[in-house]
Amino acid sequence: MIIRDFAEHNAEIQEMWQAYRERRPYRAPVTLGISQRFYLLDPALNPDGVSFERYTLDPELMLTCQVRNAHWAAQHIALDAPRGLPADGWTVHVDFQNCYEAAFLGARIIFREGQVPDSLPPLQGEDGSRRIETLPWQSFMSGEWMERNVAIWRYFQDQMRAGREFYGRPLASATPVGLGTDGPWTVATNLRGVELYTDLYERPGFVHDLLDRITEATIQRVRLLRRISGQKPGPGYGYADDSIQLLGEPHLREFVLPRHRRLIEALEESPGERKIHLCGNATRHFPILKAELNVTSFDTGFPVDFRWLRESLGEEVEILGGPHIILLQTGSPAQIRAETQRILTETGVTRGGRFIIREGNNLAPGTSEANLDAFYAAAREYGRLDRACDRI
Repeated sequence: MIIRDFAEHNAEIQEMWQAYRERRPYRAPVTLGISQRFYLLDPALNPDGVSFERYTLDPELMLTCQVRNAHWAAQHIALDAPRGLPADGWTVHVDFQNCYEAAFLGARIIFREGQVPDSLPPLQGEDGSRRIETLPWQSFMSGEWMERNVAIWRYFQDQMRAGREFYGRPLASATPVGLGTDGPWTVATNLRGVELYTDLYERPGFVHDLLDRITEATIQRVRLLRRISGQKPGPGYGYADDSIQLLGEPHLREFVLPRHRRLIEALEESPGERKIHLCGNATRHFPILKAELNVTSFDTGFPVDFRWLRESLGEEVEILGGPHIILLQTGSPAQIRAETQRILTETGVTRGGRFIIREGNNLAPGTSEANLDAFYAAAREYGRLDRACDRI
């Protein structure tokens, strides 16, 4: 779908989002999760061949890539976000992808060709559980990757103060990485590796110790970065913990829920909606998270049974999700349209109006504009609440 009149589009989506936030929605909003992976790993969008290593280590390259890619997206990608040049200016952030928390705690970061950055578990191996004291639990703020994080953020700040512009618009805001978290169980997996899952049976005391250390380090980091950057959190709290998909309910309750509760209690500045991102096969845990932690917004990935999820969570809970990213990348527009229609009209997920449709999960490099246009057009057509069939 080619949207030629950006002003008309921007006015329409502003009205649509306001209606959604005020709990009087008339259609399901459409969003996309697009990281720099989408651009840097697509030769058509990255003709200079900028690698993730160069992007990660060079503040100027990180800045210019983010602005260039945001500019391209605002001109080419159809979704319920403002199109064209940003009215207030560009927003940028320090970007270490999903390895930043392990890096802060002493993991070695590696850059493989054609991949996002990754970390090597510093506690892996038979004696890894005995090396827990070697990690910088108290001194991580002075570690290599945290110092790089702050230095890049300050570079962005310097460029803002200097009045630097791109495409005739200034830099409006910049944030360091580390104000959120990928979750204590996911970070524990990054630090210990697959042996963490045998530790559950062989060294449960070590697992509790590791999770407590990660949780407290996360709280201290977020508080420090909030203070340094002047970021004031809004109401509620949002976080992630993708690796809990690898746990059964007893282990979730014993090892994970107490740490999630601790994070929320420490970092939620004022009451509000609690949100969690859990991609992968984790939906069996959603009712538990709702009941135990009052999480009422779930950002999903794949696979997801939307009918079961809506019936299990109720109509008041917000759900985000949609077609598999590989279907969006490799399917035909007709296939994408059919799957989008199925999700929106046959699963009942739109009941209550608390559904946002997006890809499941994290848009794959090489996804064509034609396929994204087909997705957006179908989502707008079949996502209207007066058209959804909700056949159950």
